[in-house]
Amino acid sequence: MTDALELDALWEDFHRVVNMTSQELAAWLRVRDADENAEPLPEEAGTPTGQHVLAILQKRRTDLTDDDVRVMYRVVDTVTAQADLENEPRAEDTRGRHRLMTIGHDPLKP
Repeated sequence: MTDALELDALWEDFHRVVNMTSQELAAWLRVRDADENAEPLPEEAGTPTGQHVLAILQKRRTDLTDDDVRVMYRVVDTVTAQADLENEPRAEDTRGRHRLMTIGHDPLKP
């Protein structure tokens, strides 16, 4: 696993880029997967990465697994890459915004 200082920095970066609360993310994952006839069970809604982000948001730093750390790095890298490209989705870019929201980052949220 990552050393303590690196893990502290990752924890901070992850919680900076994941700007949706666990409740907001869970609701978004359910809405995203719902169709006109049914809504998925909460534990089955969303992508595997979205579900993993949700699980990480509900953990303490001391309870992280190596798999959690890998997902956290991937989420931070994905959101940071979007911002670096100055290509972060805007209000009119619904598809890009929704893709980022699936991993817990709402680009329109202050």
